[in-house]
Amino acid sequence: MTAPSPLPPLALTMGEPGGVGLEIAIKAWRALKAEGPAFFIIGDAAALEALGATIAQIDSPEKAGAVFMEALPVIALDSRIGARLGEASPGNAAAVIESIERAVAHALAGAASGVVTNPIQKASLRAAGFAFPGHTEFLAALTDKAAMPDERMRGPAMMLAGPELRTVPATIHMSVREAAAALRMETIVGAGIVTAEALHFDFGIGAPRLAVSGLNPHAGEAGMIGAEDDMIIAPAVDRLRELGFDARGPLPADTMFHEEARATYDAAICMLHDQALIPAKTLAFHEAVNVTLGLPIVRTSPDHGTALDIAGKGVARADSLIAAIRLAGEMAARRLNRQ
Repeated sequence: MTAPSPLPPLALTMGEPGGVGLEIAIKAWRALKAEGPAFFIIGDAAALEALGATIAQIDSPEKAGAVFMEALPVIALDSRIGARLGEASPGNAAAVIESIERAVAHALAGAASGVVTNPIQKASLRAAGFAFPGHTEFLAALTDKAAMPDERMRGPAMMLAGPELRTVPATIHMSVREAAAALRMETIVGAGIVTAEALHFDFGIGAPRLAVSGLNPHAGEAGMIGAEDDMIIAPAVDRLRELGFDARGPLPADTMFHEEARATYDAAICMLHDQALIPAKTLAFHEAVNVTLGLPIVRTSPDHGTALDIAGKGVARADSLIAAIRLAGEMAARRLNRQ
């Protein structure tokens, strides 16, 4: 038996109840129950039992650690859930949102050392009136008034973190056309600052190195293939250097991600969502973790969606969720040690 952790448990959200979230939560608990980190899930106890979980219903996060080795701790929701595996219903939006809100509240209060979010089905939430494009923006709104450990870290920014590569898109949930039009020097500089500070503060990297991608093929080819690289991205890189950060670019995105190139930086700042996520998921589809940088709380998530097509079939892999829980525990421990 391992010694109890000084950290409070992590809060795991339910995610879309018709997806694979509950199934992979059970598999993650089975993988981590002996060595931790301990976590509790805010969700549907009956649905977890129906999937074969050994559960312990608790009424506060403080009770999770005592039962974690023997059962998956569950804090029940107030909202009703009418889920069918393989289907995402707007009728479950209130429960999905409640799970996220309560997890964040526990983390802000210090009862949870961080939040790990199961995947949500954005379309069904939007159909129910949810006003945010995704988790990242919602979490930023929920934590907007809370103090940061270091105000230079305030974001948010989305990082895909794997064993061999970390990427951060400067624009997130936007179409390619909208993202290119919205790109600003200030946006890139902000993403660079948040990323560098998080690499130092949450990942324990003493002198973070940033590689900044171009937007256009060949990073614009000196203005021949678009002006954004010379007019927006290069000045942003210069500004990051003026602020004391180790940054270089704009670099052609098609030559940034091979093995030799990856060895020269700690994170890549990319201009578009897919420019960042395609290499990250290609290199570590089952182990990559979605991390929200620049929040006053730790937040991680598996790098995949709700997988409605395989929900309830017993084949969903929990590797990314397990990696997300472990990384959240490591980040929370670093924050605790810096206090």
